[in-house]
Amino acid sequence: MTGGHRHLVVIGGQRCGTTYLADLLEAHPDVALASPRRPEPKVFLSDEVLARGHEWYVETWFADRGSARVLAEKSTSYIDHPDAAARIDRVLDEPLVLAQVREPVARAVSHWRFSAHHGVEHRSLHDALAESLVQERAWDPETYSVSPFAYVSRGDYAAALRPWVERFGERLRVQFMDEVVSGEAVDDLFAWMGLPAPQHKEREPANESPGEEPEIGAELLQRLHEHFAPRDQALRELLGRSLPWDDTRHEGAR
Repeated sequence: MTGGHRHLVVIGGQRCGTTYLADLLEAHPDVALASPRRPEPKVFLSDEVLARGHEWYVETWFADRGSARVLAEKSTSYIDHPDAAARIDRVLDEPLVLAQVREPVARAVSHWRFSAHHGVEHRSLHDALAESLVQERAWDPETYSVSPFAYVSRGDYAAALRPWVERFGERLRVQFMDEVVSGEAVDDLFAWMGLPAPQHKEREPANESPGEEPEIGAELLQRLHEHFAPRDQALRELLGRSLPWDDTRHEGAR
């Protein structure tokens, strides 16, 4: 710990309830969230933070931290950038790193809805996911920090998390959206952070995509489940635990 506080970095994944999680963290009296929250800070995507250092990071992004014991940043792009892990580890003193994931088909649908709502995606849900199983659409890294079309590949959680596991070990926590939204994992989360459990464990839904829930279709859904089956197995092996969606697959998405 530095200056009486500890750092927490929420690295993703995208469309996995991390805005809900950030609201939960921000409501705790012992947590200060990097501000402004939107757009996400993405501080550790650049080597610039290495030159500016820890004091600049704290004073710039946590000016209103008060007596908070945990300073938390949420930038979901980090999970796609292993170089960010090295920068975080160099600048921050023994930081905690948190990744939140969800059933990958539901995440893919939510991702498509998000991109379509913001005018980035013009293909139908079926076409976008079917094409992504073969090859994901090219994107402009000058415009986006991560691909807005990575509907399928971003559900390969084990591959994305492995560099983070190797660097941070027990300082990395991987949790599941459903367990946080239900309140089931909230006490354990705050205990891991060294904080008392919050008085209110449930928040209002956050950052949901508008409109009716689209349907994938049985054939494409089966193809997606088959695609993710070995990737889910890799995640089980990486985490040493079963997955909440092992028994029930969710066709819908927030």
